Amino acid sequence: MNTAVATPTPASFPVPEFGNSADAMVVARIGDAAYAMIPKAKGGHFLGSGWRLTKPLSDWKRSDFYGHGGDLADEAAFRVFIEEQAEHQGEKAALGRQECRASAITPWGPSQGAVRYGEGVVFHSTSGHGGFHLAADRNGRVHLLLRNTGGWYEEDSAWAAVAVAWPDLFTGFERRQAEETLRNSWPDAWEAIHGRKLKPGESHVRDGEAFARDHAEDWVVISAIYSDHQPDFTEVIATRGGRRDPQAEERRFFVPSREYRLVRFGFVIDEARHAVYDGPSSFIGWRGRAGG
Repeated sequence: MNTAVATPTPASFPVPEFGNSADAMVVARIGDAAYAMIPKAKGGHFLGSGWRLTKPLSDWKRSDFYGHGGDLADEAAFRVFIEEQAEHQGEKAALGRQECRASAITPWGPSQGAVRYGEGVVFHSTSGHGGFHLAADRNGRVHLLLRNTGGWYEEDSAWAAVAVAWPDLFTGFERRQAEETLRNSWPDAWEAIHGRKLKPGESHVRDGEAFARDHAEDWVVISAIYSDHQPDFTEVIATRGGRRDPQAEERRFFVPSREYRLVRFGFVIDEARHAVYDGPSSFIGWRGRAGG
């Protein structure tokens, strides 16, 4: 399925410019794109982005940045991201994508702009969403487990099917994103394409399935609130396996607040240590119930 990918040389990539802003943020510029390590109120940083900041980096301020690109572990992670973006921009320029006019009616509304990635591969933007349309011959190369018969692939996740089928039309950064999307959204397809099973930690879906199997009979928290009745404790509601079924039995437990934490698939109650609680509840929905 995969097509050989020609990668531009590093010499063709734009060179990032790093510096410090007027309010002491670590910042960077790549062409028209501007980025900053923005401090969070409770510690740590997140990635901020802006566009066409023509003034010197030392004059930039927090108010110049409007985009939020997720948390950053440290300055080293910020610099890795910037270098990756420089590579992405260089490869994208080399691919020669072309803006074009298209009067198509997409599944998300009338096309308001289009970019031709290659013959028969066009990305459409609409007022609220967007995605790719593939010509029939292009669509025929998409794996059967990922193929949409109409050739439309929305931009949030389905686009990954296009990038996996036609990697020569995408940058290395985009191909890595597509692989990650496929592992986390369509693990069956990923395993069929690569001919191996995903390992623990490689797919959110597979990890969720394993958690559900391992804790099907355990009490898993579905809601939590700091207790008004017991200082330093969190009152939680749990069901078997964390099922959110109106018919599922619910129980309340007290968990020390220093111990309770949000985890991806749900906090598992340790019945030997976490006491079942039947007293007055801090949950509005439990007030007035028998025993609560």
